[in-house]
Amino acid sequence: MVDGELFTTARDGVSLNVRLTPKASANRIGPVVSDDAGGAILKVAVTEIPEGGKANKALIKLLAKSWRLPKTAISVKRGIKKGHKDRRKTIFIENQAIPDGSDSLLKN
Repeated sequence: MVDGELFTTARDGVSLNVRLTPKASANRIGPVVSDDAGGAILKVAVTEIPEGGKANKALIKLLAKSWRLPKTAISVKRGIKKGHKDRRKTIFIENQAIPDGSDSLLKN
């Protein structure tokens, strides 16, 4: 059971936590799972390798396509340090890109 909310209101947009699995057999979004503290994390798998930012770019492309948002409206704010292999990411989505609020993102 997931206790926390997936989307967090941030300045000029919303943020969410993602658990990214690179080198997967297929690109896929979901399910929403709980972290150790009970917060919500969206599991995402991409086929790209975690090298040179390829997996992060694939993550943005997959979310943008699935949620019908421009890729430029989505950014990785945490989990992108060079040489750092953290699969936990914080994603930021600009407010003006979300047509009906963050609830509309998971209905697609």
